[in-house]
Amino acid sequence: MSIDVGTKYQISQAVKEFFNSAESMTVLSNNGITVQFMLGDSKGRGSMPLEHLNYLLKKDNLTLIPTKRLFLNTENNEEQIG
Repeated sequence: MSIDVGTKYQISQAVKEFFNSAESMTVLSNNGITVQFMLGDSKGRGSMPLEHLNYLLKKDNLTLIPTKRLFLNTENNEEQIG
């Protein structure tokens, strides 16, 4: 799964305490090694290794929040396949 700028994730209850009790985080940049992010509700910002972000996604500590753009891209792909 690629981690794109602007991607928003919901933070699970299990790890919220490590993210200033924020509900969500948004990716600001990804240089292939480190991911910078902003926490929801103006609770701060930070960075982590890309490898750790992938670990959090694998453990379901972060869940992708679908956007309209993602929905439209998926819908267009299905039309092209059919």
